[in-house]
Amino acid sequence: MRFLIRLLINAAALWIATRIVPGITASADVSTFLLVALVFGLLNALVGPLLRILTCPLMILTLGLFTFVINAIILLLTSGVAARFGLGFHVAGFWSAFWGALVVSIVSVLLSIFVREPDPRHD
Repeated sequence: MRFLIRLLINAAALWIATRIVPGITASADVSTFLLVALVFGLLNALVGPLLRILTCPLMILTLGLFTFVINAIILLLTSGVAARFGLGFHVAGFWSAFWGALVVSIVSVLLSIFVREPDPRHD
C-alpha cells in the first residue's frame, strides 16, 4: 500500500511540475505519469544514495542545499530513461530540471502531509 501511495504522490508531483516549470513536458495521459513516477522512484532509490555519498563534502559545505542539484540530476536521468522507452516525458536542461526537482520536492512533501498512512502499531 505504501508503494502505491508514494507512486501516486510522485505522479501528481511530476504532473504539477509539467504545468509549472517551462522546459518540462509530458504527454497528457495518466499512464505516462505513473510510469515516469515509477522510473523516478527507482532512480531515486538506486542512484540517489550513491550520488549523496559521492557528494557528501558538497552537501556539508552547502548545508544540504546540494540536494537540489542531486534531485535535478535524477530528474534529468528520468527524462533520459523515459525518452529511451518512449514514455513522452522530457526535461529540456539543467535549470528546468533544477526548478522541476524543487517543485516535485515541495509538492511531494505537501501531499505526504495530507495523505497519512495508517500506523501499523495501532491495528
